[in-house]
Amino acid sequence: MDVTYTIVTVVAAFFTGSAAAFYLLGHEYPKKQADMKGIPRRYVPVLGLLLAAGSAALLTGFAVRPVGAAASIGLVLYFTGALIAHLRVGSRDLVGWAIFAVTVLAALAVNLATL
Repeated sequence: MDVTYTIVTVVAAFFTGSAAAFYLLGHEYPKKQADMKGIPRRYVPVLGLLLAAGSAALLTGFAVRPVGAAASIGLVLYFTGALIAHLRVGSRDLVGWAIFAVTVLAALAVNLATL
């Protein structure tokens, strides 16, 4: 289980950390997504900080497992909110969301299994 935990956690941290970097560096894609979902652009850096915190906490979970579990729960909630934002505006382009959601759900599963 330790190998699975390590791989899933590193992949989830990489995905969420990469997304956080795009949000925090002011890349155009998160801005367009915010516009499409009707989210004010001033929240884009806040969303990036949430992703960065989740990513860092997932990695902290290697030292303190409950922190990793809490991070994975938080990221699942984050991407649940993202799904709601997509559906609220009628967006059916959910491939990117699904990749992130499956990744953080896998992280949640392995985190809870190793507590």
